[in-house]
Amino acid sequence: MRVLIGTALWCVLESLWSQGSLWWTSLSYTQSPHNLAILHLGQLSGPSAVTAAILAVNGLIAEAYIEGRRQEVEGSSATNYITDLTDREKKKEGRRKNRIYYVFPVSLCLILHIAGWNLYNQSLNPEAGTELKIGIIQGNIPNDIKFDSVGWRRALEGYTAGYKQLADRKVDAVLTPETALPFVWTNEYQRSTLSFYQAILDRGVLAWIGGFGQQKSSMTNSLFTIDKTGEIISHYDKTKLVPLGEYIPFYKILGGIINRLSPLDAHLVPGNPRQLFDTPFGRAIVGICYDSAFAEIFRYQAANGGEFMVTASNNAHYKPPMLAQHHALDVMRAIEIDRWAAIATNTGYSAFVNPHGETVWMSGINTYEVQDATIYRRQTQTLYVRWGDWITPLLLVLAGFAIIWQRISIE
Repeated sequence: MRVLIGTALWCVLESLWSQGSLWWTSLSYTQSPHNLAILHLGQLSGPSAVTAAILAVNGLIAEAYIEGRRQEVEGSSATNYITDLTDREKKKEGRRKNRIYYVFPVSLCLILHIAGWNLYNQSLNPEAGTELKIGIIQGNIPNDIKFDSVGWRRALEGYTAGYKQLADRKVDAVLTPETALPFVWTNEYQRSTLSFYQAILDRGVLAWIGGFGQQKSSMTNSLFTIDKTGEIISHYDKTKLVPLGEYIPFYKILGGIINRLSPLDAHLVPGNPRQLFDTPFGRAIVGICYDSAFAEIFRYQAANGGEFMVTASNNAHYKPPMLAQHHALDVMRAIEIDRWAAIATNTGYSAFVNPHGETVWMSGINTYEVQDATIYRRQTQTLYVRWGDWITPLLLVLAGFAIIWQRISIE
């Protein structure tokens, strides 16, 4: 019962924590990207299912250890009253019982892996006509020059050259990272002067461009769909802004006191958490950088017709371990919603990931790269996509019943 209550409380705390702005460290992420069998439990109830599995197995191991220690203490305390022979037999019996206690966590671990393995082994079977050839450009623009004239020129040159290269490869669309071209793309005159924009008009290949939008006196960190005519036909505004890096909490009170860590001069505003992103290829599921830590953003879009996943991130300010962590988040999101994913970053890791969480291709770190791959649109809906995180309230209810039952039994 203690394992059930502890698992329920932990999952509730993670659920509450993920509603805020500072969220990253779910216990479930310890399994990504390598333990794909267990990660597929996320298709049942999102990251909470993986977290609950970890807690249950380790909780039962802890209970087995505690019970084993209790048996040893009882066995050793009996030495004053029984013969040495009886004492040895009692200790032997205690060790046998102790081994039996470990059968439960081992069995549960095997069952969970088998369940996840069955989900992992389901064939992807892409349907004819659902393929999309996507190109990714990893610009490799350091943060210290990203928002000055040197960085702008380097970005325009690199992304324009990469776009032309991918257009020559006959890709269906080109994906760029978060703020790859840090201009206000909603300003028609400003975008019309850019070489990248002129390349779109010349080559006619659709592009998803990371840049800025404008909302009154504020700006948005956005991904724009630019069609072959140069028109913005859809956009996604980053939902989860980084506190202090992209916005100041309690801005009216603290705005004049705190200097943001971001080099941006403008005030960024978050996007609507219920955005949808339509493209000529169908509805896409989009996340920008920090959004990847929030599974619900992707679940909502998948539940509302999203057929493939694209994420755009900067990552230039991260050390290699954090780049790997970010990739692990995107792997989990792709598995949970059962979608192919194209992942574009500024400095790594850019990647293509299939719905089983397998990385089809991954870039290097701090390198300029241009890569294309074929992904596939899908319309499947996992249990998590349909029902959301149902396991947390279920565990909470079961824990409540267990507590009530224990009190009734005592009385």
